[in-house]
Amino acid sequence: MLDIAEELHLWCLRGEPFAVATVSAVGGSTPRGPGAALAVDATGTAVGSVSGGCVEGAVYELCKEVLAGGGPVVQRFGFSPDDVFDVGLTCGGTVEVLIERIVPADRPEVTAFLAAAAQHERVALVRPVAESATAPGRALLLRPGGPDRGGIGPVAFDRTVSDRARELLDAGTTGSVTVSQAGTPVRLLVESSVPAPRMLLFGAVDVASALAELGSVLEYRVTVCDARPVFATPARFPAAAEVVVDWPHRYLATADVDARTVICVLTHDPKFDVPLLECALRLPVAYVGAMGSRRTHDDRLKRLRAAGLDDIQLARLRSPLGLDLGARSPQETALSIAAEIVSARHGGSGIPLTRTSGAIHHPDAVHELTLPVPAV
Repeated sequence: MLDIAEELHLWCLRGEPFAVATVSAVGGSTPRGPGAALAVDATGTAVGSVSGGCVEGAVYELCKEVLAGGGPVVQRFGFSPDDVFDVGLTCGGTVEVLIERIVPADRPEVTAFLAAAAQHERVALVRPVAESATAPGRALLLRPGGPDRGGIGPVAFDRTVSDRARELLDAGTTGSVTVSQAGTPVRLLVESSVPAPRMLLFGAVDVASALAELGSVLEYRVTVCDARPVFATPARFPAAAEVVVDWPHRYLATADVDARTVICVLTHDPKFDVPLLECALRLPVAYVGAMGSRRTHDDRLKRLRAAGLDDIQLARLRSPLGLDLGARSPQETALSIAAEIVSARHGGSGIPLTRTSGAIHHPDAVHELTLPVPAV
């Protein structure tokens, strides 16, 4: 529900009941992963998507049925080469969808989760997934360092569920876990909301302006940093969440970063980018890239080796940064950089799909669940 948390939070504030269909598991190649959601209110208004279009109509109708008074429903959609499905995924994968009726006054854990997720706070919601869901309507809300709220089963069971779900919350991952209750395996969907990942752009240049816009679209929290106050102004970077005037390496030394953080060095100036990269390449971040010619890159490597960085650390540097798109303008250059960031984030090759085979999507292993194609 994370992708539509803001809309659903508003529905909860109005006290309106709604039905929400959430992808609880996928198998093979699918357009959306676990946590993708489609919701329908009493007027028939729909928000969100569970499949990018393949099965939206069928899921919409199921939502209306559940909203009219039905209990939780788990429906699987897949593809059969014998065309036995009236509705299915043309991509060849399978997707499982959990559909529940949400009455805000009766589901405090769900409403609290949506309120926190709408603000991009770190929080997780755990719900059971089964054709006859264990404790239908029950849920567990988890916050870092705080007591759990709600419950699904006995105290010992909920404690085990909490421990397993917190592993996903710590990793910022949405997926499923299975916990045994009285000898019976119970599968649970864990939706993890975490603050947006950071994109740190060093160098108040025209490429940074275009990249800040793309970074915001990709749901990064973008910071632009430059030591020159005449260039580092909010007016020049309206898409950035913040614009910082400081020496880049000094700012990065105290910045809040994590394993999802993206760092792009766009300064072209050794006095800025060498001490900055010396710091960046020692941090456990997702991506470190630097703009410049191949000659500039070779010179940087010499300077960074002289500063004490080893081959393993230097191998993390993506320079010249970006994919080979033949980019010319600042906007095209920013696109090539954003494309490489997405490729690095999901394990893509950067090769045109027409020259590849196999699955188009690269799901995280924790998301993947083998689902049988249901017989008709």
